[in-house]
Amino acid sequence: MAAASAYARAALLGHPSDGFGGRTIAFTIEELEARVTVEAADATSVGSIAPDLLIASLERFRQEFGGPDAARITCQTTIPRQVGLGGSSAIVIAALRALAGEQGARFEPSELAAMALAVESEDLGIAAGPQDRVAQAHEGLIHMDFSEPGGSGVGSSERLDRELLPPLLVAFRTDEGRPSSIAHRELRARHEAGDRRVRSAMAEAAALADEGRAALDAGDHARLADLLDLNFELRRDLVELDPVDMWMAEFAQERGAGANYAGSGGAIVAVPRDPARLEDLKADLAAEGFGCVVP
Repeated sequence: MAAASAYARAALLGHPSDGFGGRTIAFTIEELEARVTVEAADATSVGSIAPDLLIASLERFRQEFGGPDAARITCQTTIPRQVGLGGSSAIVIAALRALAGEQGARFEPSELAAMALAVESEDLGIAAGPQDRVAQAHEGLIHMDFSEPGGSGVGSSERLDRELLPPLLVAFRTDEGRPSSIAHRELRARHEAGDRRVRSAMAEAAALADEGRAALDAGDHARLADLLDLNFELRRDLVELDPVDMWMAEFAQERGAGANYAGSGGAIVAVPRDPARLEDLKADLAAEGFGCVVP
């Protein structure tokens, strides 16, 4: 038997440019995780949680490593689904890690990210950018650059010192939002059709990730909060946002925080300009019915 975990992911800046050759910054949330267990068995079976993801992960692993012939695979997760925190990709990453552990195989993080992306985009036809898998494969605070064409599709990445992050929180809906693939598919179609606004916005988003990297290095948390607001405004100008998701970000902004979507919708990351207000902001968001975690 082997078991492995993968953590939720919160995008900080630059998204959704990761699917369009851009640059992003994201971090993993250890308080929220998917855990997959693989056991030798006479016949293959999967548990009731995300069976499609587990089966696709097994089949892709078999293609690469030739085994196992049969296995019982089960999953448990504390990551809220369909709120833009990488819940599906975490299950795939955890499944591939557990399968590797059961078979005595090893992955480099970039290899793991590429295989996880292939499971979802190629095998299951899910429209997805590479950011989630790269962040979850490397773990921590990650700066990612997807500007190089070709290759595995997961670009290059650098792990930054987690201590560079200011006090922040991640808030999320407690009801399910819509699958992130819907937002990705809509933007992809517009980009491929030559939509100038989409193409310009992706370049602007990537530049925000560069500015965010500089703000983190300089310890300029006020500037970082401003950049989160700019990234949120960029998204609001680009696509029609879910009213609940938009209100969640605006609610945090009204209380003095910079706020941005933490993914494709359903969750936000908020950086209070006054760090002493972090717990108050958390309590205010919780009182409105949102889940909250301070990583």
